[in-house]
This record gives sequence, C-alpha cells and structure tokens, in this order.
Amino acid sequence: MTQIFDATSTTDDVLSGVSLKGKRVLVTGVSAGLGIETARALAGHGAHVVGAARDLAKAERATDQVRVAASQGGGAFELTALDLADLASVRACADRLNAQGTPFDLVIANAGVMATPFGHTKDGFETQFGTNHLGHFVLVNRIAGLLHDGARLVNVSSAGHRFADVDLDDPNFEHTPYVPFVAYGRSKTANILFAVAFDARHRARGVRATAVHPGGIMTELVRHMAPGEIEAMVSQINEQAAAEGQKPFQFKSIPQGAATSVWAGVVAEAGAVGAHYCEDCHVSDVVPNDQPISLVNAGVRAYALDPAHAEALWTKSEEMVGERFA
Repeated sequence: MTQIFDATSTTDDVLSGVSLKGKRVLVTGVSAGLGIETARALAGHGAHVVGAARDLAKAERATDQVRVAASQGGGAFELTALDLADLASVRACADRLNAQGTPFDLVIANAGVMATPFGHTKDGFETQFGTNHLGHFVLVNRIAGLLHDGARLVNVSSAGHRFADVDLDDPNFEHTPYVPFVAYGRSKTANILFAVAFDARHRARGVRATAVHPGGIMTELVRHMAPGEIEAMVSQINEQAAAEGQKPFQFKSIPQGAATSVWAGVVAEAGAVGAHYCEDCHVSDVVPNDQPISLVNAGVRAYALDPAHAEALWTKSEEMVGERFA
C-alpha cells in the first residue's frame, strides 16, 4: 500500500525505509534552510548529493549536519559554486558538472530569493525573475544530458505564484511599477511553467519534471522583508481565512517544508507528478484563474500549468539568455 503523507510529514517520514544508495542528486541553495535539510535527508539515506551555493564558505559552515548524515547513512556530499544571479557563474557550474560526466538521478532547483528591493542580476534581469527562473533555466538545460533516463527535475515554486502570472512583454519591470511580491509571483509561476515545458521535452525518455510548494516556513528567504511585515501578512491571511470559515495559516518546520521536494523527487510515482504542481506531499488541484483562492487553501492556478503558456515562456527565456535549448 502506498503511504499517505500530508502537510505535517517530514523528510524523514517520507524517506522512511527508502534507500538512495547509488543515486546522485544536485540540490541548489544548500547554504540555508530548505536546501540544507533536503541535502541532509537525501545524503542520510545513501545518496551522493552535490550541493550548489553562491557563498561556498557559508555553505561549508552550514552543512556540517549534512556531512554527518552522509557518514551515518552511507551517502556522500560535496559542494560546487553557483551564483544564479550571474549567468557566467551558472555556465561555469554547468561546465564543471558536464566535464565530470557523472549522471544525475534527480535535480532539485531549490535556491531562490523573495520580495527583494528592485534591482537587477549581473546580466540585467529583474532580480527575482533572473535568479529564481532564468538562472535555473540555463543551469538545468545545460546539464540536461546528465539526467539519465528515468531521472527527475523538481522546481521549488510557491503558493506565491498566485500573486502574478508571468509578464512576457515586460519581464524586467521596465514599464510596470515594481511590486516585490508581484515580481516574486511572476518568478514562481515561471518555475512551474519551466517544469511543464521541460517535462514535455524529456518525458519520452522517462525524465519527468514537477514543481512544488514547500509551504510557509521561516527561513532566510524572508530576509528582505521589513520587521513585522511577515506578521502583518499572516494576520491578514488569517482574517480572510476566518471570514471564509477556513483554518488559520500555520508555519511548517523546515523538515516539513522540505518533505514535498523529497517526496516528489524520489517517492511519488513519476507519472503522477510529471508536469504537475505538488504541495503537502500530494498533487494539487487546478484552480481556475478567475476563482478566488486564499493562501490557506491548496491549489495551483491554471495559468501556471498551461502548456502553450509554458512554451511561450521557454521561447522568451531563450531570447533573454541568448541560448537555444532543445
């Protein structure tokens, strides 16, 4: 019988009894929060985890627990440099991995930023779209040949995708007033659409891609928010939830937050999660674009899973980064 997991399940819950020996995994953003826990859980169950981070010194200090888990669980852990806000760094990381030539069973595109002040990456892209989407778009496509048949891609998105669809006419806010959470929403929608388009290109050889919402977790992701801002948001969400007769919003622990990434990557049936959006360790229902939905409700907006929309984003992304990918 397939084990049923939910919002309270942790990484250790979903991996109970699972051996990942012989599996190789790339996890981006391993210097904090969900990335550390994801790497710890996978390495602790026998996987060889390659952790990517912008600040290797910080990542080295932050991942002691990953190395301990790897030693105890028969896994392995190594670090590689990756600055998603600098395509030269992204391409250099991909070149190193391709030069090693060792295939991956799973890539978890976990790294990201949220609600940053208006700014640009080194290549001139709006910070959140450039970091959260375009950096991973180039990295994953450049190492796609290392994903052997049957491998998976997990893009860490967010319920924040509901804040905004992508704007293919003005991705860098050159003509649109900048709102931090609108920009975040665009980038998280892009994470889902990228999974949809990548899945369409690679499913014939058994490579499947999915996007996940980890839930609300207090990690370094909130570092750009003003003091009291997150509390005010939660209060507003709970007022709306109470008015609708819904349960109040609850933060997850980091092990609970990382559980859906791990579940979608190695536990769930590949065909069940491919080209879908998952949360709380299950595949989410699609919510029509014109139907009201609060952040305490589950569900993914229809625009984020639309195949034609995904193809349009793929074409725009290629144009922006100056590369074509099959």
